[in-house]
Amino acid sequence: MTITIKSRERDAILQSLKAGVVPRIGLQHIQVGRKDEVAAILGDLDRITQGSATVRFIIGRYGSGKSFFLNLARMLALEKKFVVVQADISPERRLYASGGQARSLYSELMKNMSAGAKRDGGALPGLVERWVSDVDFSVRQTGDDLHHAIYIHLKPLQDFVGGYDFATVISKYVEGFERGDDALMTSSLRWLRAEYGTKTEARQDLGVRSIIGDQDIYKYLKLMSAFVRLAGYNGLVVNLDEMGVLSHRLNNTPARNANYEMVLHIVNDCLQGSVMGLGVIFAGINEFMDDRRRGIASYEALRMRLADNTFAVGGLKDYSGPVIRLQNLTPEDLYVLLFNIRHVYAAGDASCYLVPDEALNEYIQHCARTLGSEFYQTPRDAVKGFVGLLSVLEQNPGTDWQTLLNGVNLQHSEDPENLLTANDVPLEPNEETDELANFRL
Repeated sequence: MTITIKSRERDAILQSLKAGVVPRIGLQHIQVGRKDEVAAILGDLDRITQGSATVRFIIGRYGSGKSFFLNLARMLALEKKFVVVQADISPERRLYASGGQARSLYSELMKNMSAGAKRDGGALPGLVERWVSDVDFSVRQTGDDLHHAIYIHLKPLQDFVGGYDFATVISKYVEGFERGDDALMTSSLRWLRAEYGTKTEARQDLGVRSIIGDQDIYKYLKLMSAFVRLAGYNGLVVNLDEMGVLSHRLNNTPARNANYEMVLHIVNDCLQGSVMGLGVIFAGINEFMDDRRRGIASYEALRMRLADNTFAVGGLKDYSGPVIRLQNLTPEDLYVLLFNIRHVYAAGDASCYLVPDEALNEYIQHCARTLGSEFYQTPRDAVKGFVGLLSVLEQNPGTDWQTLLNGVNLQHSEDPENLLTANDVPLEPNEETDELANFRL
């Protein structure tokens, strides 16, 4: 049975792959391998549905498919009726800070919220409206006041930090909707997205006495996980990519350790059963996990909790622990991946293939000759090159693919983590600095 690929999905996939980034839609058309890893994530989703919490670390070298796997996990979670928030860690967005960087991360997560049919982000208003409409329907049957009913239904959240103010903000959103006051609705969403910088401004606009600050983001993620369950979803999945920024671009040692302390707090909560309905997935390079000087391995408490199973050797696997190390794609997996990309390029029409099957084998051999055996470990370069090959063939009809292939040598893309210098990120004046950092003669 031939499945037609939508033009929107085709363009998104090809443009993303050509740029060396992961498409946010259409992943099912190109997914290959990772069967055991996918099964582990599905098992996590089942546990979260039953009221547990999980934490995962997706570890692999640059270009090995970490971001792809993270987006695949996002797609699986959405299919299983979860709410997913996703963001990249950066020097300006991190788990712990005192200058607004942690609040910026929370804000980015809320902006990128996906749920139900809203899979490309921006699902927060719809989530709130869905829950409110359910409450409104119930009060219409009983004749109760809607605003009073909102506080009653959100009473289970009062045990969380900020639970009462959260209920007030939701009530203000409803009030703004009923009065047609867009400014009040916008202010409510600003508070929920942690976009208020001062308590005074939030109190003037909404009458609440607290805001979501740098120290609160994990507390409010737990609160949000409880709210999405009240809204009828199975739980909240938090995807955090580019964790290597914490280890290799955050030069301030106390600040780096403070972020690791927050990671430890999340790991302890999820593994010890202290939180319900929450799944956290971190993705980072090998150095983020293994570097004894700057990585997770430098923080003893985390190193012990995330140590590999000593019995998982000689090709044996164990996905029961928090860490999933992405294995290399096999030559067969790479062949299927190239086959799928060719299929996507032809929009699902086999009669429009630009190259025959033998070209796929030739291309793999060409990659082995020009990129070396390591190209199986980092398929990004091979994929980018193959999409480029198809693009040239499409725009230059009659070009012989063999001649084109033999005339070009593929190049490894630079690993950005290897290009970092000690001066990439300046020390922040409002954070503790290393000893003698401020020494002057």
